Amino acid sequence: MSDNPAAWATESFIDELAAAAGIDPYELRLDLIPASTRACIELAARESDWGSPLPAGWGRGIAYHSLFNVTPVAQVAEVSVDNGEIRVHRVVCAVDCGTVINPDTVRAQMEGGIVFGLTAALKDGITIEGGAVVESNFHNYRLLRFDEMPQIEVHIVPSTRPPTGIGEAPVPPIAPAVANAVFDATGQRLRAPPLRLETG
Repeated sequence: MSDNPAAWATESFIDELAAAAGIDPYELRLDLIPASTRACIELAARESDWGSPLPAGWGRGIAYHSLFNVTPVAQVAEVSVDNGEIRVHRVVCAVDCGTVINPDTVRAQMEGGIVFGLTAALKDGITIEGGAVVESNFHNYRLLRFDEMPQIEVHIVPSTRPPTGIGEAPVPPIAPAVANAVFDATGQRLRAPPLRLETG
């Protein structure tokens, strides 16, 4: 899906621009996104207590993406980094999918997509050898386990516009949100998933 690499590149670069300019990355995004979608990112920042202190070794990162330009999703990730290991503790997700028919379905889809995206961001990548994929099943492609799950909070932007899709919407923002949080915690910029910190 082209939205995943697009969100990764855009949201990582915006964070780098904010750091270089000494601007809050949330505030910079507010200046860049359309006014019609600001409620989404504002909700995520508000519910995540954006700007509040975190424990030592922790960081907070934000990312935003509008899937197919119809379903805006903003996510704030809180992570800790200990001995090079990245642990995601909390993800606050805001979604604007128009008029909501079943809020439980929206929340479940956001939660599932975040888990799917975190697996791709933090676990093993897909490798190719001899023109074939090496990983054949879950014994050699690790998934996020229950004990690695962050607290996930989903907030729905009230809307009267027609319903839009939520299928893939939560996936694109999660990897850059985590990478931006790692930068906040360590000052180290991660350039590609799966996310690995340089050690030594």
